[in-house]
Amino acid sequence: MADADGLYYETHGSADAPVLILSPGLAGSATHWRSNIPALAEHFQVIAYDHRGIGRSDREPPGPTSVEAMAQDVIALMDALGINHVHFMGHALGGLIGLALAMHAPDRVGRLAVVNGWGQLDPYTARCFDVHLALLRDSGPEAYLQAQPIFLYPPAWTSANHQRLEAEANEDLVQFPGRATVEKRIAALRDWHPGPALAEIELPVLVFATADDALVPSHVSRGLCDLLPQGRRMVLPSGGHACNITEPEQFAANVLPWLRSEDEGREI
Repeated sequence: MADADGLYYETHGSADAPVLILSPGLAGSATHWRSNIPALAEHFQVIAYDHRGIGRSDREPPGPTSVEAMAQDVIALMDALGINHVHFMGHALGGLIGLALAMHAPDRVGRLAVVNGWGQLDPYTARCFDVHLALLRDSGPEAYLQAQPIFLYPPAWTSANHQRLEAEANEDLVQFPGRATVEKRIAALRDWHPGPALAEIELPVLVFATADDALVPSHVSRGLCDLLPQGRRMVLPSGGHACNITEPEQFAANVLPWLRSEDEGREI
């Protein structure tokens, strides 16, 4: 198992290709990207990692954390691997980590893709987090994990992949990081308020959203993109919050040209 500064990571693709780091969302596991890695690794040296406190990375004792601290973990991972400059793609919380990285270490990042993320927490998403916490506290980890597909995937996809999701929920229960870790990660999302600092990000940023996202409404992406000097907004009609899992081919077809600097438009 590869480990750098306490963080589990895995690499895919040619060592001679540009480096692309993939950061997952609230669940925090590199497995979030397994449907996308083959297509991305044709063009990049892909590094996927588990967030600290999650999965195969170090399990830290419960305590406060922040999006900024998670961005510092990315820098520590890069330093441990001797990598100076990367492209970065993050899903939800991972996208916020990318934005924090762009604010605090802009010289380390080339192009940044934020998938179903935000610049300001929407009241709808805050309500969803309230439900997350209530399920975890009142019904326990198993109920919490069983409810996740409601927020992550479109109904038809969830129905068609019922057995797969049952198996994944059982695996996730074995690897569950504990209530305290989940609570502090949700607290970090709530506490992240970058405000006008986002307007200082001069890097090219793809703000990627899906119209049927049941956790982060797609209108949130417009507000984020408007704050970014080099923001480019892309909204797909379907796929749900975890669109890279439900529609991996469509996701790759839209994200890859931008990551490879072949698409410089501002919005579709």
